Amino acid sequence: MSRFNVRKAKASPLSPVRTTGRTVANHQGGTGFLRDEKSELFLLAVANMVGQDTFYERGGARDDRFTALVRRLAVSDPEWTLGLLRWLRTGAFMRTAALVGAAEFTRARLDAEAPGHSRQVIDAVLQRPDEPGEFLAYWTSRYGRRLPQPVKRGVADATRRLYNGRALLKYDTTGKAYRFGDVLELTHPTPHAEKPWQGALFKYALDRRHRPDEAVPPVGDALLTANRALLDLPVEQRRAVVTAEGGAERLAAAGLTWEALAGWLQGPLDAAVWEAVIPSMGPMALVRNLRNFDQAGVSDEVAAEVARRISDPDEVARSRQFPFRYLAAHRNAPSLRWGHALERALAHSLSNVPALPGRTLILVDRSGSMFDRPSAQTQLNRADSAAIFGTALKVRAERADLVEFGSSSQPVEVRRGESVLKVLDRFHNLGGTDTAGAVTRHYARHDRVVVITDEQAYGSWGGDPLAAVPAEVPVYTWNLAGYAAGHAPSGAAARHTFGGLGDSAFRLIPMLEAGRDADWPWK
Repeated sequence: MSRFNVRKAKASPLSPVRTTGRTVANHQGGTGFLRDEKSELFLLAVANMVGQDTFYERGGARDDRFTALVRRLAVSDPEWTLGLLRWLRTGAFMRTAALVGAAEFTRARLDAEAPGHSRQVIDAVLQRPDEPGEFLAYWTSRYGRRLPQPVKRGVADATRRLYNGRALLKYDTTGKAYRFGDVLELTHPTPHAEKPWQGALFKYALDRRHRPDEAVPPVGDALLTANRALLDLPVEQRRAVVTAEGGAERLAAAGLTWEALAGWLQGPLDAAVWEAVIPSMGPMALVRNLRNFDQAGVSDEVAAEVARRISDPDEVARSRQFPFRYLAAHRNAPSLRWGHALERALAHSLSNVPALPGRTLILVDRSGSMFDRPSAQTQLNRADSAAIFGTALKVRAERADLVEFGSSSQPVEVRRGESVLKVLDRFHNLGGTDTAGAVTRHYARHDRVVVITDEQAYGSWGGDPLAAVPAEVPVYTWNLAGYAAGHAPSGAAARHTFGGLGDSAFRLIPMLEAGRDADWPWK
């Protein structure tokens, strides 16, 4: 009998989000497949806007689940959890969840008397100059004003890296509970050896906090000196300075942000003022203010420059904006002059969506639970995000069928070269979540199936709603809500689940189809 000279079947590639084999009832009463702790935390982390209710889960309960998972894994596998939290902030651009996760990671290791890692995780997640203060505000609200050494050292490391004159002007505002000076007093950072100006900056931040009328910018700091000169101008002279020739350059040289401009002028921002500050605004600020530009009546010439900048591929990449931001701007800006620029910007933000070969079935969940908003700061919802990415996959794929589903299901037509933003108007709210019905009705020997969903399939369907797809055909589920139970097994046997809708997740499809195991996105 031949024991060695036989052809072995190729093993299915593995992916990191894995179910355990145990099942529970999901939020719709259907079969929910439980995941291991790392998989559950990963999917929750990339979807969790801290403190926000979702359709099926109250914000407090959701945050408690996130905290409990972080705290357990901080002790049992700190290296993995540190990698997740660092990537969550720097790769997935989730600010609040990463900050909260770092704080709970640190608290858990202190409680367990486990040394190491805490200072590093705090420094890793603090990536914007206002975040050291945000971290301390969270920590002290939860655990009191006594700061353990890992907290002091981690925050101090971040301040040495992040604090400079421009950061001071933008983020050290009187509305903050923890000003730059408070952070410095609580954590005592030593100025960075390679930044000889930082000691004087720290002193100025402390003076601004405690003696604002006596605070004097450091000698030789052109930015802070120019800013002080503008602030000292009499109110009645300020608008003339802004609108005069060279006003735009003076605003930029003084680091006066658009957020601070109205308060400094003590009056509205009209077209002339907007046109002076627009050259120093970043692309994210431009996108957020398109409606304001229209209402103020900025000139077509200035609008053309704004459109050029917000649609520039390098600017889009640097801004790190989520694609749905461009949809929000498209819906909120009344003028037609931004439409083409926003379409181009959206396309650039989706540039890493893979061009899938062969035939692909793309199922976009448009059930009622997908229409809750991820946070109170946006009018968009998970259904919008699902539609954007489903349409982008359709446009870039060789041959794809795009289907929206809920209680019922139907194809969504996309003409060649058509605007993604226009296609989104064809999606509907379709009630319940009959995933099995949509798969059964629309699967027709496709090479792969992509499902973008919150995974809360109908209770009337018992078992795996993907069962109509042959076992060897890969199915990729994008989980947008981070609920504990999934709608199908995942991790192997051509069934894979991903979290979020970012570049790192999309890159996994070609990897898995090349027969390679996929690891966590930070590895």
